Amino acid sequence: MSNKLIDLQHITKAFDGNVVLDDLNLYIRENEFLTLLGPSGCGKTTTLRILGGFETPDKGRVIFDGADITDLAPNKRQLNTVFQKYALFAHMSIAENIAFGLKIRKKSPEYIRDKIRYALKLVNLEGFEDRMPDSLSGGQQQRIAIARAIVNEPKVLLLDEPLGALDLKLRQDMQYELIRLKNELGITFIYVTHDQEEALTMSDTIVVMNQGYIQQIGTPEDIYNEPQNAFVADFIGDSNIVNGTMIQDRLVEIFGVRYACVDTGFGTNKPVDVVIRPEDLELVAVPEDAQKGSPEYESARSRIVQINPGYFEGTVSHIIFKGMHYEMEVQAHGFEWLVLSTRMFQVGTRVLMSVDPFNIQIMHKPESEDEKAVSMDENL
Repeated sequence: MSNKLIDLQHITKAFDGNVVLDDLNLYIRENEFLTLLGPSGCGKTTTLRILGGFETPDKGRVIFDGADITDLAPNKRQLNTVFQKYALFAHMSIAENIAFGLKIRKKSPEYIRDKIRYALKLVNLEGFEDRMPDSLSGGQQQRIAIARAIVNEPKVLLLDEPLGALDLKLRQDMQYELIRLKNELGITFIYVTHDQEEALTMSDTIVVMNQGYIQQIGTPEDIYNEPQNAFVADFIGDSNIVNGTMIQDRLVEIFGVRYACVDTGFGTNKPVDVVIRPEDLELVAVPEDAQKGSPEYESARSRIVQINPGYFEGTVSHIIFKGMHYEMEVQAHGFEWLVLSTRMFQVGTRVLMSVDPFNIQIMHKPESEDEKAVSMDENL
């Protein structure tokens, strides 16, 4: 990854006494696709607006390419913003929309004409120069908004939930378009969304935020496979999060059942949060009338303990067909486990359930409510 381009240092921002960002520190590398991800009110859009110059932090500094731009006007920054609602000028043609910023900068007609042609080719809308915005689909309008931003040759493109107004298919198509554009343009993308799939699909780096704090920074794989706390685990994809006790290194107890795991360094007999992804749970059916110790029961048990010596017995209580897999709920030890599998187990099926030790994630329990929102000083 390239060198650091943007450095947000100790950023604090409050509105009407409500602290939205609390001593936030974050750096962004050149040519990185970084996504700010989190629920509504977590501070991600405020962070983007501070970067764009639309808000000024109460405390802290914004460093861009080595220079302090904290108080610099938006039009003086080498950044452009693409908003969710496109913000196209309805009375202007597509060419006039794209040329707007270039005309303000007093570029020559030849330069503007070349840039319009280049931008439309880049967003796969060649020949649309004379069309009006209201004649385009939502996805096409969003591409024009992106074209208008990139003709100004910004070092950074800020995207504030730009796909939120599109339907699912268009949104997925535009995700691939944005990845392609980022790779072709070689500029830094900073993307705001509350959609986990978007973040996992497009990002080089994801910053998970909550309550004005950064909860975790990492690659999509790191965020999904190694969540650092229960909030991240629950927010990124589906998770089963249960109370556990770390008996010793590589051994955790869940609902009185001891499971092999791979985690170390938690001490002995310590309360922990245990995260198991639904797709990592393995099920083996047991005949309804099979008694423990019977050949039928032992046959099922022998298969499940090959996965992990620890296992639960439960009953499938709900099932939904999702196309590529089945989504099931399994009642076991008073907990409703979510399970994703390509195999179907009918409602009422008696099952044994376990998980590979490598797929059990152990996390420290927060000692207080405040500790649930942990601020990180810099990117991992």
